[in-house]
Amino acid sequence: MSSRVEQFQAISLSHLAHRLKAEGRSVIHMEFGQPSTGAPRAAIETAHRVLDSDGMGYWESEPLKARIARHYAEAYGVVVDPSQLVLTCGASAALVLALASTFAPGDRVALARPGYVAYRNTLRALNMVPVEIECGPETRFQITAAQIAALDPPPAGVIVASPANPTGTIIEPREMAAIAEVCRARDIRILSDEIYHGISYVAPARSMLEFEPNALVINSFSKYFSMVGWRLGWLLTPMDRRHSARAYVSNMFLTAPSLSQHAALTAMDCREELEANVDVYRANRALVLEALPRLGLRSIAPPDGAFYVYANVGHLTDDSMEFCKQLLRDTGVATAPGVDFDPVEGRHFIRISFAVSTAEVEEALRRMTPWFAARMAEAAVS
Repeated sequence: MSSRVEQFQAISLSHLAHRLKAEGRSVIHMEFGQPSTGAPRAAIETAHRVLDSDGMGYWESEPLKARIARHYAEAYGVVVDPSQLVLTCGASAALVLALASTFAPGDRVALARPGYVAYRNTLRALNMVPVEIECGPETRFQITAAQIAALDPPPAGVIVASPANPTGTIIEPREMAAIAEVCRARDIRILSDEIYHGISYVAPARSMLEFEPNALVINSFSKYFSMVGWRLGWLLTPMDRRHSARAYVSNMFLTAPSLSQHAALTAMDCREELEANVDVYRANRALVLEALPRLGLRSIAPPDGAFYVYANVGHLTDDSMEFCKQLLRDTGVATAPGVDFDPVEGRHFIRISFAVSTAEVEEALRRMTPWFAARMAEAAVS
């Protein structure tokens, strides 16, 4: 079973980046979707206080679940019962939990290509069948209701992500409603990955729960709340799936980290600090978008949210992995190869994360500008 799971190539790039750094090279890490900021200050203060006063243990915070339920009411106008929420060791565990507790081995689950590498590989690891739908610029690299309607036979489920990884594109509300309608008509269960909610530069992202109350929803404290290393996320299940989800989580994962749950409850009310982080990403996005034409990168996905640019480098290479390795060796800038997200067309794409500091973005662009100019010149004479 594990032999069917492919390598996460961005991790290999990161290992190379860390080796270069150990050799004394200056490296800028733009290969991962990882905020360069830490947890909110008040959340860290809460963690210090809890460490001194609570022995901790296996525990699921009812106050945190109630606070997350309130968030759905405030942000989306959706009523959620706290019993529908299962706290997990990050969104990765929530993905495993959602798939394992909802689908059976052999079930077919549709997803967009390009898409987050773990969708495809987790499905395979669970002996399910990923049905990857090619999505290009004409659909803003997002799966559509029409594509789902055309699948014959209909899959057991579909994974949607808005904002998406690696593109940052957001599905428009009308299309979200259409996807929900098609899936209801064809008895297709929707799994919505909403991990990048809160990080958008156009209209706010909408939750699939606004259109399909029986969707499963994944989210995490890693992105907007800047708590990557705390490994805390959640799965929001429909009422008819909550007991199954709890049976699976108690056997597979026990509980999420106690300390992280205490800190996360505080983090949810640190909005001023968290919105300041988004302002940094917004500034970084503007810098990257302004610089891309100088790099010769004019064909990109529109980064409506998250903190990525998915750029076509097909005029410069047909091997995005080797391209990213050479870029890293020559400039010290680590990026992610498109083959992680699209095993077919990804050889022509790279993903650049701008979740680092603005100073790092500026330095990375300074280094990459002459490097890309040289590649463009080579391509012009070849």
